[in-house]
Amino acid sequence: MKVSPSALFLLVSSCLVVQSTSFTSNAAFVSNTKLNVVKPGSKGTGEGWLEQPAAPVGTAESLKKTLDESLKGSSFQKRLSLLGSTGSIGTQTLEIVDACPENFVVDALSAGTNSELMCDQVLKYKPKVVSMSTQKAAEDLKDRLQSAGLGKDSQPEIVFGDEGIEQVATIDSADTVVTGIVGAAGLNPTIEAIKLGKDIALANKETLISGGPVILPLIEKHQVNMLPADSEHSAIFQCLQGVPEGGLRRVILTASGGAFRDFSKDELFQMCQDDPRAVQAKATTHPNWDMGAKITLDSATMMNKGLEVIEAHYLFGASYEDIDIVIHPQSIVHSMIETKDTSCLAQLGWADMRLPLVYSISWPHRLSLPYKPLDLAELSQLTFAKPDSNKYPCIPLAYAAGETGGTMTAVLNAANEMANEKFREDVGLGFLDIPKLIESAMEAHKEDLKTTDVTLEDILSCDAWAREHVENNMASYINKDKVLIV
Repeated sequence: MKVSPSALFLLVSSCLVVQSTSFTSNAAFVSNTKLNVVKPGSKGTGEGWLEQPAAPVGTAESLKKTLDESLKGSSFQKRLSLLGSTGSIGTQTLEIVDACPENFVVDALSAGTNSELMCDQVLKYKPKVVSMSTQKAAEDLKDRLQSAGLGKDSQPEIVFGDEGIEQVATIDSADTVVTGIVGAAGLNPTIEAIKLGKDIALANKETLISGGPVILPLIEKHQVNMLPADSEHSAIFQCLQGVPEGGLRRVILTASGGAFRDFSKDELFQMCQDDPRAVQAKATTHPNWDMGAKITLDSATMMNKGLEVIEAHYLFGASYEDIDIVIHPQSIVHSMIETKDTSCLAQLGWADMRLPLVYSISWPHRLSLPYKPLDLAELSQLTFAKPDSNKYPCIPLAYAAGETGGTMTAVLNAANEMANEKFREDVGLGFLDIPKLIESAMEAHKEDLKTTDVTLEDILSCDAWAREHVENNMASYINKDKVLIV
């Protein structure tokens, strides 16, 4: 289907709802029982929807909170703690700080081992606390700052390791924590920040995909705002501004389609059989964007979109039946919502990660930024298509894990991370072995599945178990003929 830019907002198409046949939901869903309130969802019953989603949307309380904050005007100032300051999310967040210095102050930074870049950031932004992942990197940072003329008495407090990240996340003066670090390492500092009442600009997927059962009760208890910082969920969040309680019918996530979007299922499967080396090279090269290796491969398998479905459920409360995926190769429409009257609202923009990032730290305000405006006249066409769940088996696996609930999503995420990593390490795994290993872990976890009273320890234990399961079981899938570098 081709849609001209001028007709875009007439798009009310029937998008794919992927149904799982391997798993059934064990979750006890809570529907809205208030009288005289329209219930959300395509069925109009609220079945499968969360009453208190992670993001400030979908309730009378969230509407009031948004209005109250909006009326304060754009002269606000927020103090930031930035986890992962030397990575892509971190550096782009700091670009926003540069563009709006009157609105943002950086109080704390954490990073891995890039002490050179961290030294530059410390000299420029003058944070109070800085954390590096290792003691060696922390010592190197101190030496670099000393050489740059910043004596020990003038340096910020420099810490390291897991305790250091937590110290950055919980610094007293910050009111918003940007979680730009990857993996399960982001869970505990995010939890500790929530406990102190800090808003979360969410760029760490594991926080909700793995930790949703733990995070949601904490958000409700401490009344914090969890604000999405990735493009798809930010698009949905922006479209939901002003939508009244019960007004949302459906969430529509857009996807680029990844490296194999122009291949039919049969063509892809034949290529996997005939030329696995070419498949491996193509799977790690994105057709549109220069992204990290892990997310590029996730885009090729479309597991990235499956994970975003789970994240959307926790962020916006929509049932899995009411979260759809549509392939949109141009990546101009970042996602859409459908309201109860079948109106379809979309958020459009160039593919610039700074746009969702700035909204996550400035919400609900709109700041003046020196970025290129979207010009619809530059676009020749916008196209949309349904993904083939047989071609992309990771999509139904993600829906299945989400519908099962509890610890199953942590297992899905960890198994995918390990299979993804091993494929990129070129140990002989095939492209189609990735979903097979993930499904194997999910099947094995059924016996130990926990859907109620899930703790952080449960999540971390399942994460470690799933990684070990993939590593222990991948030998039966390895084919030395698939190895690129012998």
